[in-house]
Amino acid sequence: MEEYPVQTSWLRHKGWTYGFRTTVLLYFVVLIVLPIAGVYVYAFTDGWAPFWESIADPIAWKAVLLTLGLALIATIINVLLGTMIAWVLVRYRFHGRAILNSLVDLPFALPTAVGGLMILLLLGPNSWVGGIAEKLGFTIVFHQPAIVIAMVFVTFPFVIRAIQPLLEEMDASAEEASYTLGASRAATFFRVILPQIAPGIVGGAMLAFSRALAEFGAVVLVAGNIPAKTLTASVFIYGEVESDNNLGAAAVSVLLLTLSLLILWFINRVQRRGGRA
Repeated sequence: MEEYPVQTSWLRHKGWTYGFRTTVLLYFVVLIVLPIAGVYVYAFTDGWAPFWESIADPIAWKAVLLTLGLALIATIINVLLGTMIAWVLVRYRFHGRAILNSLVDLPFALPTAVGGLMILLLLGPNSWVGGIAEKLGFTIVFHQPAIVIAMVFVTFPFVIRAIQPLLEEMDASAEEASYTLGASRAATFFRVILPQIAPGIVGGAMLAFSRALAEFGAVVLVAGNIPAKTLTASVFIYGEVESDNNLGAAAVSVLLLTLSLLILWFINRVQRRGGRA
């Protein structure tokens, strides 16, 4: 008689756990898996030939290549700046540090269109920076530099937030031993510190690159519409939808989706290896 309440409680707990797990999986399938699968299915509705024709279109292909190149430049900038900012936030104490640390996540909180508007107002032809640039013979907005700036702004937190916990959890003994043996600060950083934060740098960089590939809200306000010069993949997809060419938009979307999924898979592999190490 005494075992019955215990057994009932266990069955209720098991049923609750099963229902919770089922709800989470259903939520994931409906919001993530089905939309992605729908894009893939629609892109290949008419077969491989129309899909390949859409991808091989010179304007589409050049838009993808341009996006890859500019996203790579933005990622390199974020790796350099993000590593330095993460180092300062973790290793130094100064007035305003907490505010600066909070501002790092601002691109996550702001609508990306607001970021594009800020770039337009600060660097546009009517701003003092834009006026100086025009006097020097070049313009920023509606050209590639503005696209890179928009990508850097949107992806700014990724590298910083990936490196910070690694720096905070780092054992100081190896670094102190390196200094004791006479190593310089540069040698200590590249031989002792950098290998320990490398997984964070790689993971943050890949996330930033993947996010930059698909950025639309900030880019569309500061980019032009010139193929091979200022037409990015996201703006191209928007234009194809506006032109009622959903197949062409889906084909380019599948290309970007596949690349992003491969990047996420690579990040997962890097993090697992870092965890085993």
